[in-house]
Amino acid sequence: MARSSHRASFLIVLFLALCGFLGMVSAQRAPQTAHDSDSDVNQSLKQFTEVYDVVEQNYAEPVNPDKAIYNGAIPGMLHVLDPHSNFFDPKSYSLLREDQRGKYYGVGMTVGPRNNKVIVIAPFAGTPAYRAGIHPGDIIAAVDGKPTDNMTTGDVADLLKGPKGTTVHITILREGTDKPLEFAVVRDEIPRYSVDLHFLVRPGVGYMHVAQFNETTEKEVADALDSFSQAGEMKGLILDLRQNPGGLLNEGVGVADKFLHKGQLIVSHHGRSSPERRYTAMHGNGGRDYPLVVLVNRGTASAAEIVAGAIQDHDRGLVVGETTFGKGLVQTVYPLSNDTGLALTTAKYYTPSGRLIQRDYSNVSLYDYYFDRDGIGDTTNKEVKLTDSGRTVYGGGGISPDVKVEAVKSNRFQDAMLQHYAFFNFAKHYIVVHHVTKSFEVDDAVMQEFRKSLDAEKVPYTEADLLQNDEWIKSNLKSEIFIDAFGQEEGLKVKAETDPEVLKGLDLLPQARALAENAKKVIAERNSGSLNR
Repeated sequence: MARSSHRASFLIVLFLALCGFLGMVSAQRAPQTAHDSDSDVNQSLKQFTEVYDVVEQNYAEPVNPDKAIYNGAIPGMLHVLDPHSNFFDPKSYSLLREDQRGKYYGVGMTVGPRNNKVIVIAPFAGTPAYRAGIHPGDIIAAVDGKPTDNMTTGDVADLLKGPKGTTVHITILREGTDKPLEFAVVRDEIPRYSVDLHFLVRPGVGYMHVAQFNETTEKEVADALDSFSQAGEMKGLILDLRQNPGGLLNEGVGVADKFLHKGQLIVSHHGRSSPERRYTAMHGNGGRDYPLVVLVNRGTASAAEIVAGAIQDHDRGLVVGETTFGKGLVQTVYPLSNDTGLALTTAKYYTPSGRLIQRDYSNVSLYDYYFDRDGIGDTTNKEVKLTDSGRTVYGGGGISPDVKVEAVKSNRFQDAMLQHYAFFNFAKHYIVVHHVTKSFEVDDAVMQEFRKSLDAEKVPYTEADLLQNDEWIKSNLKSEIFIDAFGQEEGLKVKAETDPEVLKGLDLLPQARALAENAKKVIAERNSGSLNR
């Protein structure tokens, strides 16, 4: 009881200190005297401690201070300000730093739920799990002797992480083996790659997917571009920023720099207590002006929107897909005591043309802000700006694509296949009894085996379903089999090669080239006119 009381007291002090910090911020904004402001803050803090005291003493069940303060009072206070100011408890703050650093300590594999078990999705090439011989599809039965039957994926992932050089014992159940397999794996530093896939999707045409912006993203993008150049002359690039939630501003600026000309503006930001700061291309693309298509969707946010917006405003490439999320608020992360942190909005982002990236969040619930997409992409009453060549773009609602391509929606049959893990289960069995090479294709014999697998698993389907979804089925089968046989990257490559939006991007490369060449012409004529006058 004494320990719980001490913990509650610490959390209340932390909350009051945070309130005091925000109170000082408010005092700078409010046109009232410092004395009045201090008095208001002190009164509010007094009321909070009184309320918490009543709750702790009289609530029907014992009060968990962590839940009340970390998950309740502090987030509630911050979400009144805006949707992105946030408080991180010790666990979430540690995960945030992991994401930012682009590395963590563990065994190096992705785990996930399948058939009510926690299984290995794929070990990362070269990691301890990979070297130990752990395979995709392996069921994790226990970690350090603790059965995983009632654990979540997150629980298992936490057990697999730990200090570098320590050993974790993993009990595995594998298809085709009678007894559990025991692995003693030594934890190591595991890179969390932000460029999770890059390859030549066509001769001379690169494809690159950037999953997030962490401390290594600029270097990863540079390395990927170098690998393309070493393979021969670049004839085009598909830069895939779909589902990229953003991350570190400087890394986004560094990535945009790779595609623009030296000195071009990339982004600016300013706020009430934050003077304007402008970020320009420090190095530029070195004259490598190959056609560029940027794929975006509603999950593209923050630093990813900065990259897409800069490329669009300078007419450097064609933005293709859906209107992006519209997250243009700058969060400054303040480390706090007890391994916690505060991400506080301090400014707003503006693209080179001056348009605000952030969409309106007034008078909407937090749920609607994140999940209600009605009106997204509507340019009514939006601020109008111009690109370098004079094309119209709109601010205050994310980045609208130059070419709108709706995300492909799944149908009833496809949903059923995924819900039953039909491809995952088939690949796991198939790889045990077949030798697969990289020339593998899904032919009639494989499809016949897949039908038998569906029948055995009692997954409902009709011949019409198989016929109508033939290409989709073959792509998913080949992808899952390649993940099992050659690793996750090879499986992702198969998906990208057959992705309708990637294929559309390839078709649009000539239009991207025409856009950039026309912009050069317009700007040259404009500059020539200025000189003649």
